[in-house]
Amino acid sequence: MAETCVGTRALGPGTRSVVWVQGCPFHCPGCLAPEWIPDRPARRVAPAELAAELLADPAVTGLTFSGGEPMAQAAGLAEVARAARRDRSALTLICFTGYRLERLRTRPPNDGVAALLTEVDVLIDGLYVAERNDDRGLRGSANQRVHHLTGRLRDAAGALEGGPRSVEVRVRTGETLYVGVPSRALAELYPPVTLGDEANATAPSGVQPRGTGLSREGRGYADGTGADRRAPGRSTG
Repeated sequence: MAETCVGTRALGPGTRSVVWVQGCPFHCPGCLAPEWIPDRPARRVAPAELAAELLADPAVTGLTFSGGEPMAQAAGLAEVARAARRDRSALTLICFTGYRLERLRTRPPNDGVAALLTEVDVLIDGLYVAERNDDRGLRGSANQRVHHLTGRLRDAAGALEGGPRSVEVRVRTGETLYVGVPSRALAELYPPVTLGDEANATAPSGVQPRGTGLSREGRGYADGTGADRRAPGRSTG
């Protein structure tokens, strides 16, 4: 796990807690969280412990999973969602992924994907294409899709797909965490990232950590994906 944030209103309806996982098979041009791309040891935490951490704020009504690539740790995240809902059954779950939903259903990258999809209410899928960042909703770019896998967040469809974006700034000891989907102007401040492996066989290269969350050493972003990144006047889901 790369980072968490408890009690944000910038990554989905209501008050939510966010998990950004470490590791992503995609290397997107313009990625906001390049340090969360490598598949390397980060913070290890048991699902039940993580669920309790995410629910520390009694006002939390939903969870958002980002990264990194959540589907790379699908089994563990599914267990987190189940544990959290045993304590708070009405929780909603939004999950970002660089994979298309069709790929996840027909050729999942691991055995835990089906279990995680069972828990997800809204899946935001697809590769990030910087040129198609339209500054709308939680989608990083216009090619990404918002899938309502249940009806729980159907009343928030307009905001998820085309509503205004927001960013929260969390100041911590020795670091700053920005939580939310940054505007196109802010995203363009990030230097390019070298393109890496393509996980969708027929898709164009590149995937964005969609719910960004960056932190450490005074830098941090969290949009539905994220990691530590130096950029003028801020840090990076």
